[in-house]
Amino acid sequence: MTGFLWSDDADAFFGEQPKAGPSKNDLSPKSTDKPIAKTAATPSANSPAKAPAKLRPGTSSDAPLSVAQLNAWIKNAIEQTVPTFWLAGEIGNLNQSASGHVYLTIKDAASQVSAVLWRSTFERIGMDLREGMAVLVQGRIEVYGPRGTYQVIITRMEQQGLGALQAAFRRLHAKLEKEGLFAPERKKSLPTYPTRIGFVTSPSGAAIHDFTQVLKRRWPGASVLIIPSRVQGEGAAQEIAEGIRVAALLKPALDVLVVGRGGGSLEDLWCFNEEVVVRAVAACPLPTVSAVGHEIDVTLCDLAADVRALTPSEAAERIVPSRDDVFETLTGVQRRLDTLLLNRLTQAEMRLQSVASRPILQSPERLLETPTQRLDDLHESLDGVIDELMQSRTEQLERVSQVLDAISPLKTLARGYSVTLDAQSDKVIMSTEHVKPGQLVRTKLSDGEFLSKVVES
Repeated sequence: MTGFLWSDDADAFFGEQPKAGPSKNDLSPKSTDKPIAKTAATPSANSPAKAPAKLRPGTSSDAPLSVAQLNAWIKNAIEQTVPTFWLAGEIGNLNQSASGHVYLTIKDAASQVSAVLWRSTFERIGMDLREGMAVLVQGRIEVYGPRGTYQVIITRMEQQGLGALQAAFRRLHAKLEKEGLFAPERKKSLPTYPTRIGFVTSPSGAAIHDFTQVLKRRWPGASVLIIPSRVQGEGAAQEIAEGIRVAALLKPALDVLVVGRGGGSLEDLWCFNEEVVVRAVAACPLPTVSAVGHEIDVTLCDLAADVRALTPSEAAERIVPSRDDVFETLTGVQRRLDTLLLNRLTQAEMRLQSVASRPILQSPERLLETPTQRLDDLHESLDGVIDELMQSRTEQLERVSQVLDAISPLKTLARGYSVTLDAQSDKVIMSTEHVKPGQLVRTKLSDGEFLSKVVES
C-alpha cells in the first residue's frame, strides 16, 4: 500500500506542520516523481544519531488510514473545495421525518443525488413538495462521515414547472376524467360480508402479507386468491391489467378484487398510472379496491377504483367487517330483542288481566239479559201487528168479495138471463149477425149449459 498521493495540506490536517516548498495541490512531475514518504538521513560519523522519521498516515502499510480519517479527510477536501451551486432536477423519494426535516433525491434521466431540507429551510421556502416536481435548488455539498456518503444541503428552492412524470400523469388524468372513468356514479358498493377476495399483486411483496394478516384477524372466514403480477418495472402494467381481466372470469366469482402493492417512489408506482391498468380497473365488473403505496401516494388506479385504501392493511379493514364488532352488534341486537319480547309479553299480560277483571266477564250471562228482554218485547209487538194486519186484510177481502159478487155474470144469469157462445171458438155471440144456419152454439144458464143448432137466422 505505497504510492498514496499526499500533500502538505494533508500533513496539516493530520497534525503535522507543512514545510516550505511547492504550493499545495502541486502535482507537477518534480513533486511526484519521487516517493512522497520521507526517509531518515544517513547520520555522519561526527553527528549524533537521530530517531527515525514518523510515517505519514496512509503513505505505507505500516501507517494506514482509519476509515474515520479517510472520511474526515474527504469531507474536509470536498466541503472546502466545492462551492455553493445551483442544481436542476426532479424530486424523488420524498420523505418528511417526525422532526420536520425533509429528505429527498434530486434526479434526472441519468443520475440522482441525495438531498436534505432542514426544517427551518423547509418552513422558510413554504412550498408544497410533490414527487416528480421539477425544481431548481441552491445548496452545498456535505459529507456525512459516519456513513461515508454525501448529500446536498438545500438552502433555496424554486419550482421549475412540472416534471416529465407529473406532466404525463396530468395529461392522462385529464383525458380519462373527460371520458368519465373517475365519475362517482360509476362506483360500485363493496359487499357487506365477502367470502372470496382476489388480490392482484406480487406474491413475495409485503403488501399481501400485511393484507392477509389483517384479514385473518378481522374476518377469518374470508379466503384470498392471489393473482400474481409484477408491480414495478417494464411490463408490470400489462401483467396487472391481464390479472384484473383474469380475476373477472374466475368461477365461482370473486366478491371483491384488490389491486395494489406497498409504498415506493413515483417511478416504482408508475405502472399503476399506466392507461392500460386504469382502463382495466374501470372496466372490471367486480367491486374493486385500489391499495397502492402509502397515504401520500395517489395514482390514477386509485381514482378509477370503486374504493381507495391508503395502504394494503387499510384495504383489508375496509373490505371485511370486524368479527368482534359483528359479534358485539349481534349480541346487542339479541339483548334488544329479548327486552322487546319481554316488554310485549308484560304488556299483553297486563291487558289480559285488565280485560279479565271487567264485571261483564265475571258474569257473562248478564250480556244476554237486556237483548233477551228486548227480543221478548219485539215478539209481542210483532204478534199484535200481525193480528191487526190479518183483521184488516180479512175485512178488506170481504168488501171486495161483496162487490165482485154484485157485478158477477153468474148473478145476472141467476135472474133468468143466459149467455150464448160459439161452440168452437167459445166467443160470446153478441148479435144475430154472428150466427148462421147449421152453426153449433152453447148456451150458459145459471145452473148449467146446453148445445143447440141454429136452424134459421
